[in-house]
Amino acid sequence: MTPRFDLQSHSTHSDGALPAAEVVERAAEAGVELLALSDHDTVGGVSEAIATGERLGLRVVSAVEISAVDEGQGGEGDHIVRELHILGYNIDHAGPVLTKRLADFLADREHRTLRMAAALQEAGFELDEHQLDERVAAGKPIGRPHLAEAVLAAPANAARLKDEGIDDVGSLIRGYLIEGRPAFRLRQTPTVEQAVEAIHEAGGVAVWAHPFWDISDPDEVLESLDRFKALGIDGVEAFYVTHTREQTEMLAKRCETLGLLTTGSADYHGPENRLFSRFMAFETFGLTPNLGPIDSVG
Repeated sequence: MTPRFDLQSHSTHSDGALPAAEVVERAAEAGVELLALSDHDTVGGVSEAIATGERLGLRVVSAVEISAVDEGQGGEGDHIVRELHILGYNIDHAGPVLTKRLADFLADREHRTLRMAAALQEAGFELDEHQLDERVAAGKPIGRPHLAEAVLAAPANAARLKDEGIDDVGSLIRGYLIEGRPAFRLRQTPTVEQAVEAIHEAGGVAVWAHPFWDISDPDEVLESLDRFKALGIDGVEAFYVTHTREQTEMLAKRCETLGLLTTGSADYHGPENRLFSRFMAFETFGLTPNLGPIDSVG
């Protein structure tokens, strides 16, 4: 029988609100039986999460979420370069191969963040850099949520933010830091293929995260899935907190045809997050997930 699972969550090692141990503790309280701590481009909290899970009787699978660049075609055949996320499970999180790969990927992520910070300033915003400096001093990565917090914390931005209806991290990101917005900047590496290779080299399973979060057109999703299958992808996060029944059923059907795993998550980021605040807050719509080796014991 499939355990009560949630295979994507985030801690303060990337853009989550809680330390790794507390993420696991809250998952256990929610009844999760199989959990993945999948911070962005880092495995810094995985050992702590696994140890906490062992103490609480909750299985924690070693994981990471790698941001990757994909070049594909839009609905009208136009060339598109976009950022997608590839989850890696059952990885050797302490091994030298993955450690080196992630260091390279994280360096590019940080360079992209600096470009976005400069773009926010070019757009007329001030940044309160106190929290950013604290994360840098602690050796923690800086992502879009931290840039958004720096904009929101600067008093000089208050009037403008109020006029634009921006009152939290999510609305700032949606207004300025996603694709098509003024301060968004694309990563340069890794590609989807490189992300999949890095996960496989670390002995892991590669899964495409939340397809319909990043691509709205169903035909584009299916076309991308076929391409990723050719690149060696092992599965898809078909069951996701924002996926509709139609989207979920479409993904599950295609994955069955292609022989791919189907995983799921509520993408937990913390108790105060507007969208990602409850474990297992996703629907399977009566379908049976195929977790494959991610659900293996021992």
